[in-house]
Amino acid sequence: MRRRMTLFVLLMAAQVTYAFDSVPKAEYRERRVKLVAELHGGSAVIFAAHEPPMEYQDYRQDEDFFYLTGSNEPGGALLLIGDGPATTTRLGTAVPAHSYREILLLPMRNPILEKYTGAKIDAATPGARESLGVDEVLPLSTLPSVFAGFLAEDLRRAKNVWTQQDMGVASATLDFTSTVLGTDSAPPTHDVRSLTMQLRMVKSPAEIALIQKATDASIAAQLAGMRVIRPGVRERTVAGVEVSTMLAEGCERVSYPAIVGSGINSTVLHYAANSNPMNKGDVVVIDAAGEYSMYASDLTRTMPVDGHFNARQREIYNIVLGAQQAARNAFVAGKSKMGAVDQRGADPEGTLLDKVAFDYINTHGKDLHGEPLGKYFIHTLGHSVGIDVHDPYDYSKPFEIGSVFTIEPGIYIPEEKIGVRLEDTFYVNAAGKLVDFAEKLPHTPEEVEAAMSAK
Repeated sequence: MRRRMTLFVLLMAAQVTYAFDSVPKAEYRERRVKLVAELHGGSAVIFAAHEPPMEYQDYRQDEDFFYLTGSNEPGGALLLIGDGPATTTRLGTAVPAHSYREILLLPMRNPILEKYTGAKIDAATPGARESLGVDEVLPLSTLPSVFAGFLAEDLRRAKNVWTQQDMGVASATLDFTSTVLGTDSAPPTHDVRSLTMQLRMVKSPAEIALIQKATDASIAAQLAGMRVIRPGVRERTVAGVEVSTMLAEGCERVSYPAIVGSGINSTVLHYAANSNPMNKGDVVVIDAAGEYSMYASDLTRTMPVDGHFNARQREIYNIVLGAQQAARNAFVAGKSKMGAVDQRGADPEGTLLDKVAFDYINTHGKDLHGEPLGKYFIHTLGHSVGIDVHDPYDYSKPFEIGSVFTIEPGIYIPEEKIGVRLEDTFYVNAAGKLVDFAEKLPHTPEEVEAAMSAK
């Protein structure tokens, strides 16, 4: 009997992780403790994503719930309560001090639904608390009483409640909590994502290792895609090769729908149809990367459809490559910021990487009318990457050690049917230097041509 129980616990632990790699459980707790420190004695309720009703609808855990728990279990909630001192209400009632508390609340199991979607765990599952790495595990049905009980000790606590304001289940729960408290309306809440964003801006070594795995799989996919590009092949065929390679390399999904745009489609930033056959003499932009254990990568390369860049394509490509390198060379940890399209004027402090790349493009090469090429760089230089491919970041702040972001300059000239984008994901190492996750992926035109011809 003991052997069977041990095996059951191990099997359930495997279900919890969904075969994901993970940062250490202690790191998730550190994140929760850091978040609670920002509550200043308040409370936060963070909800998991719900499993969709149909198998063709993708399930992906809520990013902040995952960041704080590492759990891929659907439908639960995390209740965090911060330390608070003893107080006295205006009626003279003594309110005892309260200490840190973390509770993961899990929905009841549905045996019929599990026949379709696989086994889940609930609060009664043996070993649930240990496998999930939290102090307490309770049934989700107890959330209104547990949470309302904490607030009822001192109704002033209802003024310091944090949750995901963009989730309907959060609003519904707080409405019901107000009913339990006997009040007319739900307590006003603060957006917990504004706090988790600050935590997620800097990645730990364990997170960087997962992003590297996502990038390694994406590199393999990009190389596989390069080898099937030739005139007459449909864009969608290349996308299929890249996606299947990412999955074969361990990714659970793509970070975003693959973009494979050739000819005039190479000048469309988020071209999604992937429907045209590729033609000799054109270039093709492939923006495709995968997600490994919930952590994303983001890569783009531009290739000549027939395997060799012509002189004009090579010129434009080298300007884009030069702009990326210029931004990389200009980077200073704790000083450099991303910048944006509307910040390409004066930059007296010399902090904006976007302006560095724009200035390089605008002073190298001309269009067919002799005009500078800067106007063809129509998007911002990059974005933060993490659990989301566009991870939350306060772009008014500089990049610090542990920041992860893309550098992706591009030139898009519809008149010439030439679009070139070169995108890599970088992180800032402990020495304050930029490291390219995709250093092994071809960067120069010559390296791209060689990779396309490799067997």
